[in-house]
Amino acid sequence: MGRRINIQGKDGSFGAYVADGKSRGGPAIVVIQEIFGVNKVMRDIADNLAEQGYTAVCPDLFWRIEPGIDITDQTDAEWEKAFSYFKTFNVDKGVEDIASTIAWTRAQGHSKVGAVGYCLGGLLAFLANTRTDADASVSYYGVGIDNYLGEAGRAHKPSLLHIAEEDGFVSKDSQARMKAGLTAPTFQLYSYPGRDHAFAREGGKHFHRDDALRANQRTMDFFARGLS
Repeated sequence: MGRRINIQGKDGSFGAYVADGKSRGGPAIVVIQEIFGVNKVMRDIADNLAEQGYTAVCPDLFWRIEPGIDITDQTDAEWEKAFSYFKTFNVDKGVEDIASTIAWTRAQGHSKVGAVGYCLGGLLAFLANTRTDADASVSYYGVGIDNYLGEAGRAHKPSLLHIAEEDGFVSKDSQARMKAGLTAPTFQLYSYPGRDHAFAREGGKHFHRDDALRANQRTMDFFARGLS
């Protein structure tokens, strides 16, 4: 069970969910939310990372819109709310908040800090690599990354991206541009044939257990190398 804390950012204070790992000075991971806020799915991811030894910090990036958003993907009304938050959200400010979260985490004694994000958070995890001092980043089915490929040259830390080949929010053309523009050694991309958006969201419409397990194992192997 995690705890709630507040982080001071450039524009004000915002909340975050923290699941403590085994060691105060051990590696930490910033968990970057989907469009549903810091909900049970995100908290469960943070708790799972803590069980594997990482301190996980999940900041409330929608705080400027409405603090404490916590909805699911189970009803049409919630989807409508989620998309309204997505349209209102300022990506640049979100990345600033992630930078503040990383700084807070380092101040707690964690010298190595990675980032993992899903959906909108997948884009933000990519930008955490190009705009912050994160030590490693993982993006799950990030939406809109192809619009920021011009920043790829600013990424100097390892980055892993999971791409759903049948993603309803990321076209085949966008996927092709990502594969062409994000190359080794900085970027490592895995594609999942037949998978739709959010295939790793347990309980979601497109959840695929085998590929979720495969992607999650690749993520943990990646962090074991990048945050050691």
